[in-house]
Amino acid sequence: MTFARTALSLVLALQLAACGGGDSSAPPVAVGGGGTPAPTPPPSGCSLRAQQDFADGVLNEWYLFPDLLANANPASFNNLDDYLDARVAPARAANRDRFFTFATSIAQENALINSGSSAGFGIRLSYDDANRRLFVVEAYEGASGLAAGLDRGAEITAIGTTAANLQTVSSLFASGGSQAVANALGPSDPGVTRVLRFVQPGGAIVERSITKTTFALDPVSDRYGALVLSDGARRIGYINLRTFVVADAANQLRAAFGQFASQGVRELIIDLRYNGGGLVDVADTFGDLMGSGRVGQVWSREVLRPSKASQNTTRLFRTEANAIAPTRVAVITTGSSASASELVTNSLIPYLGNNLALVGANSFGKPVGQFGFDLAACDLRVRAVAFQTVNANNQGDYFTGLASVVPNTCRAGDDLARPLGDPREASIAAALDFLAGRACTPITGGAAGDVAGGIDQGQNARQGIDLPDRLPLQPRRPEPAQHELPGLF
Repeated sequence: MTFARTALSLVLALQLAACGGGDSSAPPVAVGGGGTPAPTPPPSGCSLRAQQDFADGVLNEWYLFPDLLANANPASFNNLDDYLDARVAPARAANRDRFFTFATSIAQENALINSGSSAGFGIRLSYDDANRRLFVVEAYEGASGLAAGLDRGAEITAIGTTAANLQTVSSLFASGGSQAVANALGPSDPGVTRVLRFVQPGGAIVERSITKTTFALDPVSDRYGALVLSDGARRIGYINLRTFVVADAANQLRAAFGQFASQGVRELIIDLRYNGGGLVDVADTFGDLMGSGRVGQVWSREVLRPSKASQNTTRLFRTEANAIAPTRVAVITTGSSASASELVTNSLIPYLGNNLALVGANSFGKPVGQFGFDLAACDLRVRAVAFQTVNANNQGDYFTGLASVVPNTCRAGDDLARPLGDPREASIAAALDFLAGRACTPITGGAAGDVAGGIDQGQNARQGIDLPDRLPLQPRRPEPAQHELPGLF
């Protein structure tokens, strides 16, 4: 058995999702502690029972909430995922492990981390359950979806394998809810083709056959990922990080902050609205790039179960050539913002205080991370919740979302009528208001996972509709990339 300290903070909330945080630093030492038994030795085969025994060894030694593990009869389950769900059910009921512990493929997850490799249309989808509508919230450059005309604000209205068997999205929702829609879009395999009918933001109705391809997930978009916005005479750095899961995200962040440093930027908008998390290493680099003058001070801490307290770590700010010292920061989140996204925001609180705001909607609420435990012969990685992250003030209890701990909040919609990076987009406009000291409406009454929805009120009025909150479309058993990027297809 091998295991890596890659706390890929992945979240799957029932059939919805938000996710993320991980760390590819040195693995913890494989020792038992505090009377906790060591993990079961690797089995000689890959039978379901052998995989269940392996998972039991992992949970019994490393699970962060040992008192919230249930007994389960392995013979009662026909797959490992359901067995893991049963074992951590008490932690889930206590809102401590909302599908954060799961099994995945070593090969697929490593490909995602190392190169951003994924397969699909390269679009992220959210849905309005009440009105049975499906929207594109983001499209990746270099993928087949964007090339076919699917971009932010497009509404998919029908799905089929051919033009002759198109089913309306409304009828799919009516027959089987969001899972029926996810099923209709097909598996995330290269070569899978679907015919989609969609309405582009300008009103054009398009019907097109689109084939899923392998593409690279670019963490910082070349279109809108790093911009310098003007608000009067002030220059605001805007950074939209799509995911922490791709290792190259750290270098892309360095390039973005080089741009900010060269232009004297001291105020930031950090847009993490769909970011489910990923590698803690990347989150740490993000912190370093905002840590000019703070090298050697505490950025964050990882706290394991008492029997593993010797494995607790403290991460200090490190030197980064392009680092700045931001004076005010607005972080845009939705219910899809989780784990590493929340780690970055929470770690800024001790240093920015009232000069920090959460903008948009409440985040998911995942102050815990996973280690990956590998059974290499079976291409099996068990992701088990193994630590909690806290900031320099030892604050880290935001299981109900960051709105409960960030000093300022400003509620705003996720405005699909505007491209990301546009200062007129609702959440970006609210962030600019906070940075300028202008008034905003606090985030109130939103439970963890609340997602600010709608297009913009003007468009809603023109269309005669009232769009409620939207949720990321997610299959019940997502692929590795879908764990980290809620709504990816």
